Amino acid sequence: MRSSTSSRTCGDVPPGVTSLTWPQALGWRMRRQLLDPIGDEPVEGVVRRLGAVQAQHDAATELSIRARRTSSEHAEVTQALADGRLIKTFAFRGATHLMTAEDAGIYLALRGSSRMWELPSWRAYYGLEPADWPGLRGVVREALADGPLTRSELGAAVTADRRFEHLGFAFGEGSGTLLKPLAWLGEMSFGLPRGRQSTFQRLDGNPRWNGVPDVEAAGPRAVEAYVGAYGPTTPEHLRYWLGSGLGAGGKRIQAWIDRLGDRLTTVDVDGTACLVPREHLDELVASSPSDAVRLLPAYDQWVLGPGTADATIVPSARRALVSRGAAVALVGGVVAGTWSSTRPGIAVDWFPEAGRQPRDVVESEIARVGALLG
Repeated sequence: MRSSTSSRTCGDVPPGVTSLTWPQALGWRMRRQLLDPIGDEPVEGVVRRLGAVQAQHDAATELSIRARRTSSEHAEVTQALADGRLIKTFAFRGATHLMTAEDAGIYLALRGSSRMWELPSWRAYYGLEPADWPGLRGVVREALADGPLTRSELGAAVTADRRFEHLGFAFGEGSGTLLKPLAWLGEMSFGLPRGRQSTFQRLDGNPRWNGVPDVEAAGPRAVEAYVGAYGPTTPEHLRYWLGSGLGAGGKRIQAWIDRLGDRLTTVDVDGTACLVPREHLDELVASSPSDAVRLLPAYDQWVLGPGTADATIVPSARRALVSRGAAVALVGGVVAGTWSSTRPGIAVDWFPEAGRQPRDVVESEIARVGALLG
């Protein structure tokens, strides 16, 4: 997992701004991310709040969502995908993510704005010129008109067109790169799997799908959504999540921040100038540090959103461990250990530098997550 630059290098704090501590700020963020207290949002409400949820490992994906709900059921994520409340598609860093059907187009607009399929390397490798893409998109839409297709079935339909018969190699097992721009352009998303095979489906049949907006309309909405879930945050974190993650350029991101104007405001968090939504400032100032213990799966949005280089979340000495996919134990939003599911139950490895383990609270969280895992 790639990580952001340190959150400690974002410039001078303007004079006269509200001052906070990081424990206080993380307490507010825990509330925003439905971790303290645990929320009662539906499945799609959790995903909307987080912006996106990684979807490369089904068990971790489900636990990321269920851990934020006071009442949940096994396979509720699959049901939300089946009825179109969620979609699964290629998004941040080209990996698969869950997003709501209503909001996905915002992030896809940013991802597709780089138009990397027009790069000389892409054009040479796939034998496709920019003028060929409207035709390819049309063939894909027609192929998926009668329902989801597997990768090989979609490849057969595309290569049946003489213009694209040379693309068979692009639909082979493990060769999904060409499919990503088709997803970013909103032509398709993942359908429900057929056995162990992935399928792809059209998006325009989903009544919740809002299409892919113009990138300049999408950008400020993406910035505001991130600041609302991962604030107090810095422009560096926005460049990490929307820039490194989706390919939006740094100057463009700064312009979107500027366009939001007084919808965002600056606070001083232990000497770091950070952005928060102005509408939430009073709630943030009134927030107290959290002492909640939470067990979260590998690659949860709590650490993915700011990146593992953010030492306010992940102690620097533990960054490599978390980046490699350790499931994490949080105290007050800070990684204090790792955990694993074993045959007898859940085992927690508490970091010595995190101080004394609050054993009763940890055992309570083990029981809660153990029930979710069955």
